[in-house]
Amino acid sequence: MHPFIHASEQPDAAACILASTQQVLTYGELDARANQGAHLLRSLGLRRGDTVAVVLGNDFEMFVAAWATQRIGLYMTAVSTKTSVDDLAYVLENSEAKVLIAGAAYSELAALAASKAGSDRLTVFGHAAGQVPFQEASEAFPVRLVDDPSAGADMLYSSGMTGRPKGVKPQLPEGAIETITPLMQLGEHLYGMGKTSRYLSTSPLYHAAPLRWAMVIQRFGGTVVIMERFDAQQSLALIEQYRITHATFVPTHFVRMLKLDAQTRQHYDHTSLQAVIHAAAPCPVPVKHAMIDWWGPIIHEYYSGTETCGITALDSVEWLARPGSVGRAVLGVVKIVGADGQEVPAGTQGDVYFADGPRFEYHNDPDKTRQAYNDRGWATLSDIGWVDEQGYLFLTDRKSFMIISGGVNIYPQEIENLLITHPEIDDVAVIGAPDDEMGERVVAIVQLKAGIVASDPLRERLRLFVREALGGVKCPQQFDFRSELPREPTGKLMKRLLKAEYEAAHRSATTTCAG
Repeated sequence: MHPFIHASEQPDAAACILASTQQVLTYGELDARANQGAHLLRSLGLRRGDTVAVVLGNDFEMFVAAWATQRIGLYMTAVSTKTSVDDLAYVLENSEAKVLIAGAAYSELAALAASKAGSDRLTVFGHAAGQVPFQEASEAFPVRLVDDPSAGADMLYSSGMTGRPKGVKPQLPEGAIETITPLMQLGEHLYGMGKTSRYLSTSPLYHAAPLRWAMVIQRFGGTVVIMERFDAQQSLALIEQYRITHATFVPTHFVRMLKLDAQTRQHYDHTSLQAVIHAAAPCPVPVKHAMIDWWGPIIHEYYSGTETCGITALDSVEWLARPGSVGRAVLGVVKIVGADGQEVPAGTQGDVYFADGPRFEYHNDPDKTRQAYNDRGWATLSDIGWVDEQGYLFLTDRKSFMIISGGVNIYPQEIENLLITHPEIDDVAVIGAPDDEMGERVVAIVQLKAGIVASDPLRERLRLFVREALGGVKCPQQFDFRSELPREPTGKLMKRLLKAEYEAAHRSATTTCAG
């Protein structure tokens, strides 16, 4: 269960295909290039437990780097291609990376960040002046597997809500590099993944789930079809063209596909799909109902995080019986903990923890690591929720998103899930903005559908829409309109940017009034 085995058994089979160009990287080519890369990294003195950072797009280079590091016991830190020089320099320093591999479009960024990091231990491969591309440097090395292979892992940086991102460092796997991994077991057991799987990768590979699931497919010997960036109609065309069996999406992708006109949606054949998996953000109940109505009961959901301290999962049948649930634990044990630190009964809301899951640490940050664990050794992703009598988990919201207005706890997710169903709204974010009287006030930041014009009457319609469904306490006091909301390429809403903007505006207004 590893690409080097598939390179021997089916060297001409497609390991991955670039959707934009239809270029194919075979298992024979992937394995040879990864072996050369591994030999190159070893020649630079890297040993088990060292870190290689990469700034690469959705292309073959990411998989070559990932499998090169995986077979010699290294950590690979994939960094966002949207990162700044300062943030990349921080990651290079914090991760103690010894090598940085950059794609052609990011080589100048890599050079500037490496210079700012000022590390004399760092070797940079890229396409800018004074750099050599990783593939070119690797070509002088053998295409055979290293003599003493060792399993590696990723160490990815979680964006977090405040401050610098955190490097999530798992324990390196023990045993042979071809050993079946826990994620492979889940993929096979829950979703039927295997050697004949054809997987559509819709999101940036520098994120945890897209990278890990794609590599699971390649461990099985299946084919990964890589989208350079998500496009709703193109994803439907690719499902038909490549007879895709498995795909991962985020709820925003579902929303965009559902907003295609009916004729466009019906034009493409999706009957090859066996399992469609979504995660990363809460999915509004009406959106998920619509996807199941369209594609059938093949929609699966799981809840986890980059930390992978636990996983819950459920299929369409389970979800239809419990709309809004994110499933029961398939890795670790779900525990709901109250404000006093004690476990609470079923049906009671509290902080979500996982017991008996894999251990992790935040690299070079023992304080944050301690904060992620309680005195029983249970780990949390800082979400709030509750479980029913059968152990199904329901998430209320992120703890850091909770709004406290006049002493009342308000959860934005519930308001967002309602507003996204309004026929005039294309996207929405609900945040708590500073308020001198109430502490925070509920603000809805709305992206309207094309052709809809912002107006005071529209604000009033939206206000009544929420008030009638959720009551006055949860109704936003303020509706603001934007042409676009800040989302990561995965579709994840970057609320921290919106909150920072409103906090800065409040500080500025307060200073002006004081003056």
